[in-house]
Formats: sequence, C-alpha cells, structure tokens
Amino acid sequence: MTTTTAFDAKELESKVKEMYRSVAENPAGDFHFEMGRALAERLGYAPADLDRIPAEAVESFAGVGHHLGLADIADGETVVDLGSGSGMDSFVAALKAGSRGKVFGIDMTDEQRAKAERLRTREGITNVKYLKGYIEEVPLPDGTADVVISNGVINLAVDKGRVFREAARLLRRGGRLAISDIVTDVQLPGTITCNSTLWAACIGGAAQRDDFRSTIEAAGLRVVREVDNPQYTFISESAQGASRKFGVKSVSLLAVKP
Repeated sequence: MTTTTAFDAKELESKVKEMYRSVAENPAGDFHFEMGRALAERLGYAPADLDRIPAEAVESFAGVGHHLGLADIADGETVVDLGSGSGMDSFVAALKAGSRGKVFGIDMTDEQRAKAERLRTREGITNVKYLKGYIEEVPLPDGTADVVISNGVINLAVDKGRVFREAARLLRRGGRLAISDIVTDVQLPGTITCNSTLWAACIGGAAQRDDFRSTIEAAGLRVVREVDNPQYTFISESAQGASRKFGVKSVSLLAVKP
C-alpha cells in the first residue's frame, strides 16, 4: 500500500536530520523515544557485547528492537546496516562478522556518520565502513550483502517499497533481512500521516502491520519470522497516546531472499 503525504519530502528530510543530529550530539536531550544502554539491554542486547564497543555509540542508540538476534550474523559475512546512526548496531554486527567479515553503515545524517567514523577510527575497528547515502539508494553493488539490517529507520521513509526493493537488490540469493521497526494495528489518520514532525518522531510514518509485511514480500523477500517487542515503549505523552489509540508498536522481522 502506498502512503500519500501532504507535506514536502524535503521538509521531512530536514526534520529527520535535525532530530538525529541531536541524537548524535546531545543524547541526553528531550526526545519522544528512549535512548541508551538501559534501553538496549532491555530490548535484548548482550551486556558483554555492549562492553566491547564504544560507549558513546551506545549512549546514542535509538533503536526499537533487537533484530540482531534474528539476523544470526556468522563469521565472515558481509552486513549492510540501513540507517546506521552513531554506530551501535554496526559495531555489534562487526563483532559477529569477525575479522573476515565486513559491515557497511549507511546514513544520510552527517553528524551521526561523523560520530560513528570518529569512534571507529579511535577504536581501530577495521571491518566497518561508513558511507553517506539514503536507505532508498545505497551506494553499493548488487548482491553485496549476506545480511541487511535496520533498526527503527524504515518508518521514516515515505516510500517503504523502494527501501525493501533496495534491500532485496543488496542481498545475495539466500541472504537475510533482519529489521526492527514501528508499525500500527490500524491505519493512521491523515492528521498524523501528514504531520512531518510526527514522521520524524517515528510515529507518523508507521505502516499498518499487514501492509508492512506485504510490502516486504512484494519486493521479492519472504517473511519467515515476526515477533513483537513489548519491551519498547514511547516516553512522550503524545507518542504514548498514539500508541494506545492506534496500536503503534515495535516489531522485529526476519525475511529471506529466495
């Protein structure tokens, strides 16, 4: 299903960049969503893994689930992280991929990418590379990845079908897409979907759950597992209200490329 929006896509991009610039530079700021290590551990990230990656990446973690458990990244695999932010998921993925593997982090926000790159350089992490790009148009060749991951980012995209087609393009045959994202039980009304501020806050762009799955499968991927993430909750009053009224929630999905 295609979502029609009445706001300017450039306005949305600007607001998303502004919000996630703040996530990188001021992780203790006031957001609609929780951030940091306590959230990561509650979602299921292993403390031992978090201890092995830069603490500054963990403090700017703004994910919505623990999709890496579904990804089951093996030693030597190549991973593409769509919307890699300050690098927490890509750094954890790099632990799993090992020295023979590679992780590419893709992000459009300069400040997020710069922070991740600074931490990568400081820690001497050699199997991660950060690239400037949009999740709808990734600057990597077809069939690059064994695994594509994304955490709380695809809801920000206006054209989700294009994102999933891009993920399918990046994957090798038999490759896996593992994501955590925000969905809804019912279709959101236009007062929410046409509000770019609510899109930037990870609410307005949330797709209806069945439509979300259908869009993944229309891209040529097969959904093989889906789990709810009740450990994830919004913290602002407006976001909590939307969650109660429309069933806005976090889910994790695993899909494969036949």
